[in-house]
Formats: sequence, structure tokens, C-alpha cells
Amino acid sequence: MPTKQLAEFLDRHRIKYTTIFHSLAYTAQGIAALTHTPGEEMAKTVIVKIDDELAMAVLPASCHVDLAMLRAGTAAKMISLAHETEFMDQFPGCEVGAMPPFGNLYGMLVFVDQSLTTDEEIAFNAGSHRELMRLAYADFARLVQPTILRFALPRARAA
Repeated sequence: MPTKQLAEFLDRHRIKYTTIFHSLAYTAQGIAALTHTPGEEMAKTVIVKIDDELAMAVLPASCHVDLAMLRAGTAAKMISLAHETEFMDQFPGCEVGAMPPFGNLYGMLVFVDQSLTTDEEIAFNAGSHRELMRLAYADFARLVQPTILRFALPRARAA
């Protein structure tokens, strides 16, 4: 079951979604492979610190966050990846590293890479390393109201 908070939120807004259970996997790319989800439709959530505030950077599983691009897009003075110890208590009911990209439920800003906006549907961790949720990108965008930026680089270019 997706985190109770997320499922109740989606149900309250009458959002159609699918939950897919899969064997244990810890990486977005691994989950995409297990569930036969194209890497560009699998959204991973990366927690970043933007001027000392936690925020979500949501991007395709097949990409990496380019912190310089994200900093430029947010006009931040400082940006860095957050360490798990800095955010693990922020997501009750979620396993660390499996947070769904609904920052509005956790008091965080959400930044989505522009490449995800062209997908009809997106898939993402549903709070555990064994559950994936799929829903229409348009529904996600309407509920979360993320800031759209360019900050994802394909793996080959990010290395």
C-alpha cells in the first residue's frame, strides 16, 4: 500500500492511480527495469538543500541532477545534495530513499525537470522499496504545482 497519507490525498482528489508491487529494489533504474517502466517515465526524487532549505528535485531515473543547472534555475546562492540524516525524519511512513515526489505533503518545494513534463504518465516510489505508483503527469502537476526547470543530465553526460 502506498503511504497512507499519499493514498488518502490522491483518493480525496479523485485521482486515478495504479500501484505496482515489485521485488525489493533500491535504485530508480532498478525499479524501472523490474516493472518494465521506461527510464524516462520513472521519476526519482532527490532531496537537495537550496540555501539551507530542503527541497525535492524530481527527474527521470535515467538522469542525474546537475547541481549547477539547478542552482542557476533557482537563483540560489548555495545548493547541495542533502544527506539522508538531514531528511529521514521529514517523511513519516516512508522508507529512506523511497519518498514520493509530493513535496506539498511534506512542506517542501518541488522542482521537476522539464523532460518529465512531456510524459503522459509518470511512475515513482510510493514510500517503500517494493511499491511503485503510476498516474497521469497532468494530475501530478495539478496537485503538486512544481517549478519546472532544466537540471537533469543523461547518465553518460553526467559522469
